[in-house]
Amino acid sequence: MKNKLTLFTVSMLFLATQASAQKVAALRLTGKIEGLKEGKIYLQQYDNKVFKTIDSASVHNGRFSFGTQVQLPELYGLKLNEEGYPVQLFLEDAPIEVLIQSGENGDHATVRGSKAQAYFERANKEQRKYTAKQFIEADPKSIVAAYALFRNYSYNLSPDELEEHIKLLDASLQQTQYVRILKDLILKQRAVLPGNKALDFVSTGPDGNKIRFSEHLGKGYVLLDFWAAWCGPCRRENPNIVAAFQKYRNHGFSVFGVSLDKKKADWLKAIKDDGLDWTQVSDLSFWDTEAAALYGVRFIPSNLLIDEHGIIVARNIKGDALLQKLKEIYGE
Repeated sequence: MKNKLTLFTVSMLFLATQASAQKVAALRLTGKIEGLKEGKIYLQQYDNKVFKTIDSASVHNGRFSFGTQVQLPELYGLKLNEEGYPVQLFLEDAPIEVLIQSGENGDHATVRGSKAQAYFERANKEQRKYTAKQFIEADPKSIVAAYALFRNYSYNLSPDELEEHIKLLDASLQQTQYVRILKDLILKQRAVLPGNKALDFVSTGPDGNKIRFSEHLGKGYVLLDFWAAWCGPCRRENPNIVAAFQKYRNHGFSVFGVSLDKKKADWLKAIKDDGLDWTQVSDLSFWDTEAAALYGVRFIPSNLLIDEHGIIVARNIKGDALLQKLKEIYGE
């Protein structure tokens, strides 16, 4: 493993960007789109799991260019329409050329001129072979290391472990959006560890009325469930929650669902289709859902089990583990 890691580290250091702190600069981004003569292309900035359009450019004879003032190096996206997911690329303060090819599985981009992009593409292929610590230590100065910790590794790290991994990153990365969000996440997740009191919030029910979470506490155990209609793993987990609810509802067990949906129609249809016969709320704000931010939710499905005194007793228990926990509580 040591030899493999050494080779990985050398290759990463060779490929990775050596830029220090981020800075605002004008893009020198040109590109070509195969199969499109005229049209429009959108430049999007990555912001806490969401790509937001910040500029657009016309496509003439299949070519386009951007000179937008943006923060560099940073992750951006390019889209040919407002729907769908963008081509992702790390842009730097350097001349960069992009070739976009459309296919059945979405658009694909070949990027030249960005060392960070080379690291990013290598990371997507190989990072599962390495721990977060090994990946960061390969190049602690690269913004891709900060992004990978934020986007790919943080899900499986405790607040204390996150804090230790952030310390491995170079000082030049400490003010990036990724590290700032993770530091805030550490504080929020520590506040909702098992043994702490559940935090109160207000959201909106399917009928448009405001619902306060604390009014559903104190009567028995409550599963605070974060999910969304668009989330495949959530929909696969829903039958397990339905089974637990039906088995233990007469013992005082209830569920309080918080959806991270964007479209009300999709949310309501999923409630009906999955038979979610319990209180549901949603801001219809995707990853900007206030309750999700309050509880430090980084992925869905995600949940917390709260006792009759409003104390969190478990986090992210699913499937058989949820039924087993309820069996321990209710004795059957």
